[in-house]
Amino acid sequence: MEFRQVQYFICLFEEGTVTRAARRLNIVQPALSMQIAKLEADVDQQLFERTKQGMVPTAAARQMYRIFLPIMRDFSHARTQLMSADGEISGHVNIGLIASITEGVLAETLSEFSAKYPSVSVRVADGYSATLADWVAGGKIDAAIINKPRRQLSLNVEHIVDEEMVLITSAGFSAVLAPRLTLRQISALGLTLVLPTREHGLRGILDSFAQHEDVDLAPQFEIDSLVTTVKLVEQTQLATLLPRIAVHRGLSEGRLRSHAIVSPRLIRQVVAISHPRRPLNSATSAFIALLTQQIRRRTQEQTSDEANVALSSTEVTPN
Repeated sequence: MEFRQVQYFICLFEEGTVTRAARRLNIVQPALSMQIAKLEADVDQQLFERTKQGMVPTAAARQMYRIFLPIMRDFSHARTQLMSADGEISGHVNIGLIASITEGVLAETLSEFSAKYPSVSVRVADGYSATLADWVAGGKIDAAIINKPRRQLSLNVEHIVDEEMVLITSAGFSAVLAPRLTLRQISALGLTLVLPTREHGLRGILDSFAQHEDVDLAPQFEIDSLVTTVKLVEQTQLATLLPRIAVHRGLSEGRLRSHAIVSPRLIRQVVAISHPRRPLNSATSAFIALLTQQIRRRTQEQTSDEANVALSSTEVTPN
């Protein structure tokens, strides 16, 4: 078994067809097919089923992919570290983000990062916190920004920010709501709620607080897509509970209104995770540092805006 054969195997596994894999590797298709055939002979296992739709991996191939992917990533990281020993950051970032961070600060972060490090390529996947943690553990991605889970993780965990979740309604919401509400008041108001499903990390946080307060949020709609949820709230009389960072554009443009939750404060902890045995390359470390800066800056801006709103709501107009 040769290093090149493993590299070709991983590429074919991910691309699904010889044509796409050969194009990605910048080699001719017969050369790729020959190396895969040699690899199958070496391991004495059929790794792919040849079909009209492409190359379908066998159970042996899936096991081999799980074993070799972290090794290949470690090699790639080591190579990048050596090549960037002169201080210039280059290489590849392969990271996962929860949707609220993607919606909140990803575009700004990518714009600033690409201007600083034009030779670095970036791949961003989004998903549930639990899924992203599994991907980091399995070597599918190098790091992730997630909601801190209640279960203990066998990964490096770095705290980024504590952020409050708030009640969100449209600017044209018919009911007059106080700027600050308790969770019990929200439940008693009988609002028609749209919340993430129970597989979503944010829903787990909400349910934990609701159980502690012995209230039932009882959403009418359960939708994991934050984009869809925000559009529904903007256009209807629905309400939702989300971190401000996920809806900051709608709030700043006046399309949405936020109402602070004061008892209890619904706090979610955002953390960065990575594998303890796979040190991050300099490009990934730089990207996470910039992303962290953007998240904290956005959170501080929102906290300042909330304080100003609270102050103005307590002012008394003189006679």
